[in-house]
Amino acid sequence: MTTQTVSAPRAGRRSIRDQWNNLSRPAQWAILIPLVVLIYFLPVLNPPLIATTGTDFPNAMFDVARYALVAIGLNVVVGQAGLLDLGYVGFFAVGAYVAALFTSPNSSLHHLPYLWTLPLAMVITMIFGIVLGTPTLRLRGDYLAIVTLGFGEIIRLVADNVGPLRGQSGFQGVGTNSAGVPFFANATQWYWLTITIIIAILLLVGNLERSRVGRAWVSIREDEDVAEIMGVPVFKFKIWAFVIGAAIGGLSGALYAGKLGFVNNQSFDVITSMLFLAAVVLGGAGNKVGVLLGAIVVAYLPLRFVQLADYNYLIFGIALIVLMIFRPQGLLGARQRLLARGRQAYHRLLGRGEQISGDSALSADTQGGRR
Repeated sequence: MTTQTVSAPRAGRRSIRDQWNNLSRPAQWAILIPLVVLIYFLPVLNPPLIATTGTDFPNAMFDVARYALVAIGLNVVVGQAGLLDLGYVGFFAVGAYVAALFTSPNSSLHHLPYLWTLPLAMVITMIFGIVLGTPTLRLRGDYLAIVTLGFGEIIRLVADNVGPLRGQSGFQGVGTNSAGVPFFANATQWYWLTITIIIAILLLVGNLERSRVGRAWVSIREDEDVAEIMGVPVFKFKIWAFVIGAAIGGLSGALYAGKLGFVNNQSFDVITSMLFLAAVVLGGAGNKVGVLLGAIVVAYLPLRFVQLADYNYLIFGIALIVLMIFRPQGLLGARQRLLARGRQAYHRLLGRGEQISGDSALSADTQGGRR
């Protein structure tokens, strides 16, 4: 992977990233807190400039938040550890079916309160991640991508052909209690729950990035062979990335099932998995803010401009091609800062700004896979 240096900020011409990085931590929080409050109240405010026409705005905002949560989980696998996962929708489906099996009146299993199914979905998808990752994570690049793509399809076919999973007829009343009352009454409350979970996950993932685990993931992403020579237990940390990503995917699937109230085998196809990956690639694999931006682009634009909804796959495909040619690191590239106080270290030792990645995590993974 090549890197490019962000030149030392010139007076009056500093980028937004430089200005943000030069702010103190309290000043950053002073900006972030009002922004988070504004994000929470978006469905209530329903600003005319971003209002959706074909879809109820709170429902649209929930879909955007759901994609954002999925993108954060997939970013751990693809962006941080450099593992190309084309079947992430499989974990999303497992989480949705866990919520359906334990809360729907169509299921014969013991019914649980809906909130209990959220951690249960994470645990079960983590087990799926271990079962899938243990034999497959010794593969690299395109070979791993093909195996994960097959996993996503296997989950869909199992849901289609195994009787207790009810195929296309699916499960109704998902997320309801024994009296048939939904867990939340409207989409705004589901949006608030999802945003709260996203903030918690971002804090967790951010701390992991700045820890020994995050540095191990980035070293594996940059060059797996060198990382192993330097003593990084590559396989263990790849499993960690896969399992954490699977847990977040399962959690987002359980939220999706609870909000929709219905689960069948029609929502977990390859195209959905590609849209998840497109959100990460568009935004910038390896950058949490970037993948959130990518999720907004992928989920919101088809809902905002419904007249273009039929062409969204074509538009996203062209956008990806253009992005790979002119900005392969995505809209916001992955930063090279791995230390908790790396910004100050860069300025103190090198006298210049931090470096950003010049390539995408996917290209680094592909190069590693060819070795």
